Amino acid sequence: MGREQVVVAKFGGSSLADAQQFRKVKEILKSNPARRYVVPSAPGKRSSDDEKVTDLLYQCYGRASEGKGYLSIFKKIKARYQQIIDELGIPVSLEKEFEVIEQAFLSHAGEEYAASRGEYLNGILLAAYLGYEFVDSAEVVRFSKDGEFEPERTNFFLSDRLLKTKSAVIPGFYGADDAGNIHTFTRGGSDVTGAIVARAVKADLYENWTDVSGFLLTDPSIVENPKKIDVMTYAELRELSYRGATVLHEEAVYPVRREGISIHIRNTNQPEERGTLICRKINPEDEVPITGIAGKKNFAAISIAKNCMNAQIGFCKKLLEAFEENDIAFEHMPSGIDTISVILPHEEYLMKENEIMGSLQRLLQPDKIEVDEDMALVTVVGKGMRSVSGIAARFFSSLGEANVNIKMIDMGSNEINCTIGVSNKDFERAIQALYGALVE
Repeated sequence: MGREQVVVAKFGGSSLADAQQFRKVKEILKSNPARRYVVPSAPGKRSSDDEKVTDLLYQCYGRASEGKGYLSIFKKIKARYQQIIDELGIPVSLEKEFEVIEQAFLSHAGEEYAASRGEYLNGILLAAYLGYEFVDSAEVVRFSKDGEFEPERTNFFLSDRLLKTKSAVIPGFYGADDAGNIHTFTRGGSDVTGAIVARAVKADLYENWTDVSGFLLTDPSIVENPKKIDVMTYAELRELSYRGATVLHEEAVYPVRREGISIHIRNTNQPEERGTLICRKINPEDEVPITGIAGKKNFAAISIAKNCMNAQIGFCKKLLEAFEENDIAFEHMPSGIDTISVILPHEEYLMKENEIMGSLQRLLQPDKIEVDEDMALVTVVGKGMRSVSGIAARFFSSLGEANVNIKMIDMGSNEINCTIGVSNKDFERAIQALYGALVE
């Protein structure tokens, strides 16, 4: 007898927004017995004008901790969960949990505690509805007292607990330190929980169920009806997530990538759709030249000029030191023989403009410094780009025909991405032009 297949299924907030969505999730899980470990988010919006439970929890805690009236929001949160209980007939009461939460809010338990309760309560309901064991993430997902996630300790505790459990629900987004204080990942962090659970149980597949049928090749608010990506590599996902694609939390890649576990993005509302498979290596017949086009607005480019800088030993080290001592991370660092540019978020530049300039002058003694405060970055990602002739010609000619001025070009050393800098006003036009030339 071989080892039974194990699949970890994470469901986003829209997938668990109400009783109807709970029913869909149960059907999905029943259709494949290998889906033994489930990671839920807090209930999301039921309609465009609805509110996410996590947002309500933030609001409620803010008012309670400031001594203001909070009960109307608290009742709204309780009603969301009670409606799910009533409509599904789940044999469970959350009254004791809400009593504990209310006291914790009044005792200033912290925003992270407040935000985590959405997943915690949804996990209790989903476990009861499915007949799975409920495993509180505070017991198995470890953070340091400073709020730093501890991956190896987490893997030890999770493995030990889950491998003794046939099927379990583990709430996403949060964990705790050794003193029991709750800490959370950044928004969208349930994706990360799903990935660390997949690593802990050595899953064959990590399914990420959401409200879209996989990754679209670009932002549908910029390009109408963009094509879907059927399969992509971890490296391509990392590039697209970092450049602004938002289907999957970028930190969710690491735990499964190191174990070679594939990620499958699926649509809870259309489970028959193929979705997008993310894996270590793509078969040659599935490889396409362009995997995706993504980007972000509002960057600043600081260009430093100094004669013979390429011959000055330690110049780049000093440049990086100027940003390190001001606690600033940068996006890109394209360079020439006597010039080098550092691109960073415009907001961070404005907050520390004088400090940055002072550090650069002191450490580098440059001939000239120029700043461009109107920069958007657009990245084209595709493992197959390097093997298709004529891509570069189409890339640049399409931008010229669209009257988009290119301020910066940076070709990744791994040859799977090319990033350009354009004015913020040209951002959407650049993406549309590139999609039309490289995809259509």
